[in-house]
Amino acid sequence: MDTLERARCGLRAHPLALDAAIAAGVLLCMAAGSFAVPRDGHGVTWGLRVPAPLSLALMVLAAAALVFRRRAPRTVLAVTGTLTVIESVTGDPRAPVAMSAVIALYTVAATTDRTTTFRVGLLTMTVLTAAAMLGGPLPWYAQENLGVLAWTGIGATAGDAVRSRRAVVQAMRERAERAERTREEEARRRVAEERLRIARDLHDVVAHHIALVNVQAGVAAHVMDRRPDQAKEALGHVREASRSALNELRATVGLLRQSGDPEAPTEPAPGLSRLEDLAGTFRAAGLPVEVARADQDTELPAAVDLAAYRIVQEALTNVRKHAGPEARAEVSVVRVGPDVEVTVLDDGAGETAAPEDGGGHGLLGMRERVTALGGTLTTGPRYGGGFRVHAILPVETRSDSRPDTLTTAPGEPV
Repeated sequence: MDTLERARCGLRAHPLALDAAIAAGVLLCMAAGSFAVPRDGHGVTWGLRVPAPLSLALMVLAAAALVFRRRAPRTVLAVTGTLTVIESVTGDPRAPVAMSAVIALYTVAATTDRTTTFRVGLLTMTVLTAAAMLGGPLPWYAQENLGVLAWTGIGATAGDAVRSRRAVVQAMRERAERAERTREEEARRRVAEERLRIARDLHDVVAHHIALVNVQAGVAAHVMDRRPDQAKEALGHVREASRSALNELRATVGLLRQSGDPEAPTEPAPGLSRLEDLAGTFRAAGLPVEVARADQDTELPAAVDLAAYRIVQEALTNVRKHAGPEARAEVSVVRVGPDVEVTVLDDGAGETAAPEDGGGHGLLGMRERVTALGGTLTTGPRYGGGFRVHAILPVETRSDSRPDTLTTAPGEPV
């Protein structure tokens, strides 16, 4: 911080000292102006004329009043205006006491609104100019009388301009602060949404592959002694599922890397193009899965493609975990107008194909994915047994859209 800036901070911290300095400067200017003696109306002669005692007293009182101009601006204006009127009537030649009234009028204009400035300024100009023209020793058309009118108008105008500038600066500062708060809130919201998205992906990846690993490990343990070849095959599926889980976890967690970090993930996000591979992993785990597609090879947006894949993955995981050993599943992907419909059905014999699993995070994750894309999700038991998951996803995502409907079957976890 330089010397000038330190001086400004000190003056702001001690406004009374600043006003006292201004009052002293005004007093010096008024005293110096009182030595200007008119000479026959043709010029100004600088002499050593000493002001009259009354004029000197009026100048001192007017300057002293300016010390309190910030605390009581209108009162100070009234005092300095009164002293100016007295000097205009009695002074011969006059002392420039009107300078203090101009400073006081400037302060009023700088600290109040424009309407008040107009009214007070008009009243001050009228009173001081009328007193100078009608009550003084000079003719009403004298240059000094017109100077009073001009200087009071300048004081009011300058004060209003300063007030307007301060208001503009304050408004700009408030807008900047509001914009900064908005940016921070938007950043926090985006961070929360990204955390939720990554949590959904991690849940889907872990739940799917761990369920398959659990099933195949159980099969291997059951047939280890009697059918080692089948146990070896089951362990191979366990190894494959664990490798897939690690790859997907590496890709998902890799999204958290900074842009300059090495080894950024290069594997594309899974989509419906890998639907047959996904169904094959469940078939290997003992769940018969039939896949039917009538989407005419539609090119889906990345977000919709990933959401459709994760919905099928989570639904089949629930079928394998909860629908019973004899359950069968059907997966269909159909393009209907501007939407793509994804349906997963099972004929499980259990009470429900999607119980309160960990607080219902699987179904909740499906619902959040569909809601984020502006689609519709319907889940619930089928008539005669089994469970149904039906999602309608728009091919063109609408970031500002809301789900048209969101139905939930009775007893579905929320």
